Amino acid sequence: MAKQKPIREFRIGWIQVAVWKNESEENGKTIVKHSIRIQKRFRDEDGEYKDTNNYFPEELPKLALAVNKAYEFIALKERNPEDDS
Repeated sequence: MAKQKPIREFRIGWIQVAVWKNESEENGKTIVKHSIRIQKRFRDEDGEYKDTNNYFPEELPKLALAVNKAYEFIALKERNPEDDS
């Protein structure tokens, strides 16, 4: 089985917000819900990439912008589910 990928990603600097599509059946009807993953990538002292969910205060505007972009994408997608852009 192939690993599921996000339907959209928003990156600002080291911050990444990924949007995931989750489908389930409810009363014979397909229900779509979206979820997001927020993370920051950085390089450790050995040069290896690592992920974290800790942010410095000066990164909060970038985090807020990426989260707002994800919300805008989800809100517009719910209005126009056929639109894959």
